[in-house]
Amino acid sequence: MKVVGQAIPHESAREHVTGRALYTDDLLPRYPQALHAWPVQAPHAHARVLRLEPAPAHRVPGVVRVLTAADVPGLNDAGIKGDEPLFPCEVMYHGQAVAWVLAETEEAARLGAERVVVEYEPLPAILTLEEAIAQGSFQGATLQIRRGDLEQGFRASARVLSGALYLGGQEHFYLETQASLALLDETGHILVHSSTQHPSETQEVVAQVLGLPRNQVTVQCIRMGGGFGGKEVQASPYAAVAALGAYLTRRPVRVRLNRWQDIALTGKRHPFYARWKVGCSEEGRLLALQIELFSDGGWSLDLSEAVLARALCHIDNAYFIPHLEVTGRVCKTHKTSQTAFRGFGGPQGMVFIEEVLTQVAQTLGLPPEVVRERNFYGPSDSPETSTTHYGQPIKDVERIRLIWDELKSSAEFERRRREVALFNAQNPQRKRGLAITPVKFGISFNFTAYNQAGALVLVYQDGSVQVNHGGTEMGQGLYTKIQQIAAEALGVPLEAIRLMPTRTDKIPNTSATAASTGSDLNGAAVKEACEKIKARLAVVAAQRFGVNPADVVFEDGQVWSIWKPEERLAFAEVVRAAYAQRVQLFADGFYRTPGLHWDKARMRGKPFHYFAYGAAVSEVEVDGFTGQYTVRRVDILHDVGDSLSPLIDLGQVEGGFMQGLGWLTVEDLRWDAEGRLATRSASTYKLPSFSELPPVFNVRLLPRATETGVVYGSKAVGEPPLMLAISVREALRDAVAAFGAGGYVELASPATPEAVYWAIEKVRRGALVFGD
Repeated sequence: MKVVGQAIPHESAREHVTGRALYTDDLLPRYPQALHAWPVQAPHAHARVLRLEPAPAHRVPGVVRVLTAADVPGLNDAGIKGDEPLFPCEVMYHGQAVAWVLAETEEAARLGAERVVVEYEPLPAILTLEEAIAQGSFQGATLQIRRGDLEQGFRASARVLSGALYLGGQEHFYLETQASLALLDETGHILVHSSTQHPSETQEVVAQVLGLPRNQVTVQCIRMGGGFGGKEVQASPYAAVAALGAYLTRRPVRVRLNRWQDIALTGKRHPFYARWKVGCSEEGRLLALQIELFSDGGWSLDLSEAVLARALCHIDNAYFIPHLEVTGRVCKTHKTSQTAFRGFGGPQGMVFIEEVLTQVAQTLGLPPEVVRERNFYGPSDSPETSTTHYGQPIKDVERIRLIWDELKSSAEFERRRREVALFNAQNPQRKRGLAITPVKFGISFNFTAYNQAGALVLVYQDGSVQVNHGGTEMGQGLYTKIQQIAAEALGVPLEAIRLMPTRTDKIPNTSATAASTGSDLNGAAVKEACEKIKARLAVVAAQRFGVNPADVVFEDGQVWSIWKPEERLAFAEVVRAAYAQRVQLFADGFYRTPGLHWDKARMRGKPFHYFAYGAAVSEVEVDGFTGQYTVRRVDILHDVGDSLSPLIDLGQVEGGFMQGLGWLTVEDLRWDAEGRLATRSASTYKLPSFSELPPVFNVRLLPRATETGVVYGSKAVGEPPLMLAISVREALRDAVAAFGAGGYVELASPATPEAVYWAIEKVRRGALVFGD
């Protein structure tokens, strides 16, 4: 029976709901002598540390040590770019940790941190994108992509419009906060249990802080209670603090942030600001677009350049723009260092182009969906119109329109458009909106070297299997898919496969589990390792059957020849026979994504292995008195290739959409005038919940969508669905427009009820002026 493609539950679902699933901080009871760490946090957004006196903390019973820069035996840097001191002498954001207190209990550590004396010299702080742009506060390179001739495009345009939009950030708000637990063995080897998406980078940072070779540091991640990109690089400082404490005290050290600390100390999705000039025909076809993007990178560079690069590469979404110039800069502000977040800049780029298209449509008085259709890429037999602005041909470009047309039909878009118009005509104070938006999202890491993965598969004499790989499980179902891949490749039942925790001493030099590549990379590596073992076992079985090894079949724990299928051996029996013949029963696997190349200086090449496609139709209803709204119905058709695990993929599409809806409609990050994050708990930072869940939520996976060259014909699913939520923003704009007399509707992001209310007021005022 085929295992890949079966709709099975998450491999840890039962453990999740019963509480038996272990996370990093759950390991603490195993180490009764562990010390607890607590940060000494700065009360300024920008300041110079003049004096740090740890001695008073030692008068608190239970305090064992205060960690400062003087204690670092290696490099005092918690990143890999040299701009993230673990113990800073210059405070760069409000709440930044300048020292850490270690104590017998968490309470003693907290009280000790309050006693540490720190004198600061406050310095001027840059707290907004506008301030950073005005003061020229940038970091990293200027990125730019050009195609065609802008001036020619604008001259040929019947209309030339301009606009600007600010997009807010987003808090990861994973269920499990940042957590690490480090211990030292008798040889001086450091083991760090870390809630990290990138164990190898965490290993690298710990080793550089301690001044040790990496073979003296092992990082293990059993699972994470969510990550969403927030633990790709930002888990490393907390692992480094724990490791430094263990190294100096020779006792286990635990670092676990509470929710307030986690939100105050960690980076977010990058806020973006864009300003543009666009030229179009009277039919709504884009002819020229000049657009500048500015991201708020916070205090250090982190992954901001890569996030910005992906935004530039996704400024087109599903649309061909013949003359295009997109430029990007990362701004440096005195806020947390903004970091990876699901979509990694792609969502911001896509929102901007959808904003531009809506501006064009509403200015021309055309239906937005019609303008979108008229600007699609394709067809594939026209290389000019099916190649991106950075020079990559778009494989399967026809899927954009295929998905679009099929979804419009299944969601009954035209009928519902008429029903919305009738409802709006009959209800002066309540309006409905309907919108459809597409997604074209590139799959691979921007940094080509990260597109590789390794695996180690061990088969035991009883036929049971252990699988080790470099991917981390954060709830997304990677381990479930790997289990199915291994079972399929070896021809054994699912229960024969055991997935081991991710460890750097099993698989070295791993890439982050990010960029939606977890299954593509690690799955392919595991499949290769399994196929090596199966090929060896096929030789052993062929001897027993008296046939060619190519004629041996492995399926559901049974082995047989195609010539005599009734004569079968158990998988374990073949394994034992192989062992008796001294046949190797373990194998490594390795995979590197083929065909990728990228010139960072020219911003040209083929950065993506393929594109994932999708589309969503959303319908909303808005109250004209308050701006309150409900999402009435959502229909999604999404391309995951041949699904490895349909139940997992459906969950990823639904969850990604809801997280995108949260970012665009309810999640509103606010900083006060002192640079302090004001929205740092669930009581002040609203997350999407059941009240935002549409009562009608239809999600389908595109059938017959095999992606050649990817493990079992599948496609990535982690990030692309988030951008489907742009349809909700556009539906809200459609509803707001119904309160006025036509024209472009400006809608702030996030489109909170307050923002929607002010947008309604603006179009109403415009209607009055128009009526006068």
